[in-house]
Amino acid sequence: MYINMKNEFLGDIESTADILIPKDPLERVIGHDDILRFVRIAAKQRRNLLLVGPPGIGKSLIAKAISVHLTEVQEEITVVHNPERPERPFVEVKTRKEIEGELKELQRAEGDLVTPQEVPELVAERLGFRCPNCESYTNAYQSICPNCGADKYSHLNARRKHLGDLLGMFEMNSGPVNIPQDRVTTTRMNHGREEVVIYERADGDRVKILDQHALEKRREMVEEKPKNIIVPLKRKSFIQATGASETELLGDVRHDPYGGHPDLGTQPYERVVPGAVHEAHEGVLFIDEIVHIAPLQRYILSAMQDKVFPIVGRNPQSAGSSVKVEDVPCDFIFIGACNIRDLQYILPPLRSRIQGEGYEILMRTFMPDTEENQAKLAQFVAQEIEMDGKIPHATRNAVEIIVEEARKRARIIDDQKDALTLRLRDLGGLVRMAGDLAVMESSELIKDRHINFAVKNAISIEDQILERYQSFEQAMEKDMSSSQKMHSSRKGTPNDHVDRSYL
Repeated sequence: MYINMKNEFLGDIESTADILIPKDPLERVIGHDDILRFVRIAAKQRRNLLLVGPPGIGKSLIAKAISVHLTEVQEEITVVHNPERPERPFVEVKTRKEIEGELKELQRAEGDLVTPQEVPELVAERLGFRCPNCESYTNAYQSICPNCGADKYSHLNARRKHLGDLLGMFEMNSGPVNIPQDRVTTTRMNHGREEVVIYERADGDRVKILDQHALEKRREMVEEKPKNIIVPLKRKSFIQATGASETELLGDVRHDPYGGHPDLGTQPYERVVPGAVHEAHEGVLFIDEIVHIAPLQRYILSAMQDKVFPIVGRNPQSAGSSVKVEDVPCDFIFIGACNIRDLQYILPPLRSRIQGEGYEILMRTFMPDTEENQAKLAQFVAQEIEMDGKIPHATRNAVEIIVEEARKRARIIDDQKDALTLRLRDLGGLVRMAGDLAVMESSELIKDRHINFAVKNAISIEDQILERYQSFEQAMEKDMSSSQKMHSSRKGTPNDHVDRSYL
């Protein structure tokens, strides 16, 4: 029986194995209960968000959680060949309802599967299922009937013309008679009208019937314009574009060394590649550290405003540079994230768009040190262990040490007493180091000594430098290579002492 830490306390568990991990990703976010109210609104009302705060406090987790709460995507985006102007392919958007209807039509075009006993007897004979001598049904590839020993095909040659006249078979005069036919074409009456029907031998002892409707649908499929599905119906609703290049963010048209030649090359519509703004259609586009793609912010703003963005070839030396696909849909929820010091580098119109159609949220870095929040930290430890998948669960005493470390970090980093840090990524690193040590010792649980070892050794490289060298200046001085030191020492050597014998 798992324990819900929303209703219980740290003292109620023996180890993190007892803790219930919430199925809702938003309930896995620790210490931001007031913020989650706006996050749920953003998911329901499709509002944009700007999350501001230091690394490791849950910005990415919140962004992913929003995508889980969105409604199911309803549209598929396809690029269709334009025979008159191949460099200007069309865009086709189909809804889920339309696609499901087409799938049903496609299934009908595949025909109905029936048993050999359900088709006309003469058709069953021609396909090789029915023995004309004893009238039993057997495997189509058994030329000798296992029931009566007769040759199932001996009568076909004599009856060929008769069968053709009787059934109107258009394919009766082709193929040898010592093997069964793969298909038989004939006619039948349907609601008082004569229609062509094809009987095909399917896998196993089955017959596929293609009626007039199925044949017409197949003909439509053959005549359908060539197309390229660039944003399929089955897709992720969360697209992370952190650090994306212009091509990755906005899409591109691949190069073709044959210039899209009709016979040798690849047609333009086949070379269209969607960008992250298009793949996030009806979903979430998340960009962490948004200032790192500062030159592209204006494109994001344009996509947010128009909800469509063209795909063009972005390399002027490429054959794709002449291709352009207009009005490709990109209706997404934008979630950006940055640190406080980077706010000044976000494009003002982009921030205005977010403020006008969403929320700017300053993330918390600590939470009050209460029994309820201590229980939440225990849930966080359990979540990290489950997410890692390679380390064992932790004892309650081990979790208590993590809680104490959270107090210490809130006091040192945020100058807060009676508080617990929400810089949880670093605490997750402690859990993983302790877990790795437990694995190496073949311990079934992460214990006190494993956590204590991690607390002592999982320190940043800056702290390690200060501990070893006392200052960065001394570290850099002592870290110089021997050749650098020799070169530095020779700078003060008088010219008279320099060996010039090689000159």
